[in-house]
Amino acid sequence: MSENRKTAGSTSYIERGTGDVIVLIHGVGLNAEAWAPQIEALSASHRIIAIDMAGHGESLAPPPDAGLDAYVEQLRRLLDDLAIPAVNVIGHSMGGLVALGFTLAYPMRVKRLAVLNSVYERDATARAAVEARVAEIAVADPTTQIEGPLARWFGDAESPLKSQVRGWLTAMDTASYATAYRVFATGDRLFCGRLQDIRCPALFATGSEDPNSTPAMAEAMAAAVGRGRAVTLADERHMMTLTAPEAVNTLLQGFLAERLSAFDARELRTAFGSFMTGVTIVTTMTADGTPRGFTANSFTSVSIEPPLLLICIGKSAASREVFEQTRGFAVNILSEDQRDTSALFASKRPDKFQESKWHLGPNGNPLIDGSAAWFDCSRYQVIDAGDHIILLGHIEAFSYTDANPLGYARGGYITLGLEQAAVNAASSPSRTVVGAILENENRLVLVPDGRPNGLALPEVGRSGASGSASQLHGQLARDGIDATLGFLFAVFENPGTQEQCIFYRGEAVLHARGRTVLASFEDIPWERLPDEATRSMLRRYVAERKAGRFKVYSGDHRQGTVKAVD
Repeated sequence: MSENRKTAGSTSYIERGTGDVIVLIHGVGLNAEAWAPQIEALSASHRIIAIDMAGHGESLAPPPDAGLDAYVEQLRRLLDDLAIPAVNVIGHSMGGLVALGFTLAYPMRVKRLAVLNSVYERDATARAAVEARVAEIAVADPTTQIEGPLARWFGDAESPLKSQVRGWLTAMDTASYATAYRVFATGDRLFCGRLQDIRCPALFATGSEDPNSTPAMAEAMAAAVGRGRAVTLADERHMMTLTAPEAVNTLLQGFLAERLSAFDARELRTAFGSFMTGVTIVTTMTADGTPRGFTANSFTSVSIEPPLLLICIGKSAASREVFEQTRGFAVNILSEDQRDTSALFASKRPDKFQESKWHLGPNGNPLIDGSAAWFDCSRYQVIDAGDHIILLGHIEAFSYTDANPLGYARGGYITLGLEQAAVNAASSPSRTVVGAILENENRLVLVPDGRPNGLALPEVGRSGASGSASQLHGQLARDGIDATLGFLFAVFENPGTQEQCIFYRGEAVLHARGRTVLASFEDIPWERLPDEATRSMLRRYVAERKAGRFKVYSGDHRQGTVKAVD
């Protein structure tokens, strides 16, 4: 692997492959080449960085009094030199202790942690044996005492693997070996009571025939870590990464494919959606003069002095590379009448800029006409952040209008103008009808309205005093309906009845069927609904539901027509 060996600072390492980064850390007396089977298998899908620990392989020696923190800091410096923000860390034997120490010292830089054949809270017998070994090494050449460990790792018979490992051990600088072994001998005590601080997914594996790094140790570490699990490979010994590479590689590949989050992704996204945001279109120009843009609600101001803002873009986005490398970009905050523009730039259509009106801003980036505000920025910094990148922009120019901004929450647009229309309708001297378009298991909720065979949407205020949202909730409860009302869907005036109508959309759980009727959206009983106003509103709801995108309307209702907000 000499062609893949590199050096950064005092550290020698093997690098191979592309993709998400895996750091491999070997044990005492070995070097990066001890990971050859794993490098071969894992580099097909990942970027591998296999390091020579200080004093091993071609890395410079550590100070004689070095502790575990010296090896942890060696890894930190290497990642800083290579500009790698976060990695998957896999350590074997003493390398497992280094991996644990790095994870505890720099938790934000570790995505997943795998510890193989490592030690934890040795019992009295094991501790006495390892301390005796340290004492022997202090007065004798450690490389003359390797046959015992080799027999434990590989058995008594000679083999090419055993010979290869013997060569690595005997070529080791004796002082560096002694320093590393002392750290290994005492390092298992450093993490007592601390492993619960590890939050990332963690794998602890060993062999059933490893007498020093026992299955009980792996199980104890896994139990101490919130998201830890232990695996024991049957009939395997301490050097199972070399003696059972297929089993180890399969185990690691499965672990690396696991989700980083323990949460259900859809549920987490729904929870994030509870935070109400604005809607922006982020734009830039490529080197050949092609405009690019996408819709984003992950936008925030960062600083006034200097003037900074940020946006986030998913790593899987088609335009990710363009924005990651761009010299500048613009953020256009959309106004409430630009819902169609938002949907256009959220799509994969190639004609986004042909179908929208825009012009170049002072810093050379596209500005969308009609936006509530815009910021033309130069690139300030790009930060790797999980499955997104954060793009920080230095504001070079900006402008804003008095237009209402477009809002977004819980999967739907929010229109400030519509909210005001609802307030005006509720305070009108005319009677106010408050109702809801409710869904239950993808069916429409209807109730009898007193007419022979007649059905209507759940509502209050159609007769008598004006209705309110609280009265609507009360009526729904009496009908055995537990409803979650979402955003306003329609606000309109019916001049014929002098009624102000306010309708929400939402979800319903039926605790008792009572008077409730459930209708399929493909077979709504249109002729049984009370009037053309209701039918017109529901037709629009069905069409927007089918398209997966709701619009919100406000205005007058005349002869069954509901006008969009202008």
